[in-house]
Amino acid sequence: MNLVLFGPPGAGKGTQSKLLTAQRGLPQLSTGDMLRAAIEAGTPLGVACKALMAKGELVPDETVIRIIGQRYDQPDCKDGAVFDGFPRTIAQAEALDTMLAERGRQIDLVLELKVDDAVLLSRVETRIKAGGVLRSDDTPETLAHRLEIYYRNTAPLIGYYRQQGKLKTVDGMAPVEAVTAQIAAILNAVPG
Repeated sequence: MNLVLFGPPGAGKGTQSKLLTAQRGLPQLSTGDMLRAAIEAGTPLGVACKALMAKGELVPDETVIRIIGQRYDQPDCKDGAVFDGFPRTIAQAEALDTMLAERGRQIDLVLELKVDDAVLLSRVETRIKAGGVLRSDDTPETLAHRLEIYYRNTAPLIGYYRQQGKLKTVDGMAPVEAVTAQIAAILNAVPG
């Protein structure tokens, strides 16, 4: 099963992806992790990505798709994967569909983690009070900017996947265990 998890920054996509990997054996394909690994390994692709990111530019979609395709071709993805943080735009979703179709596969299910923006901002503030900033981009100001980008670029995916009949919405405001249970119920209802 190929599954896309999406929702605004801080919605819990990474947490739920890791749980899906542990519980269902579906590898988590996080574009952020893949890009960081390529940069850390000093691969030619990683060096090019690092230079772009250092200038504040986005890594081009075709490069990200190439990195995802290389990762998806690994043996642990033979039964599918959880796409975490990708796609972020309709163009990326179409490119992902094409990449999978070339392999005789498709996105089977898309889970939207629906959350309230005010609660997301509160979560970041709570994390800061509890022990400092967890990531360099984990501040209320940065989150507000990332939410703006999410609504402009990523939220249109709701309609894209709804039209394909693949979208299911999960209450991302619930405690982690309850979100996990909602996802499990949806997955258990999928035929095959």
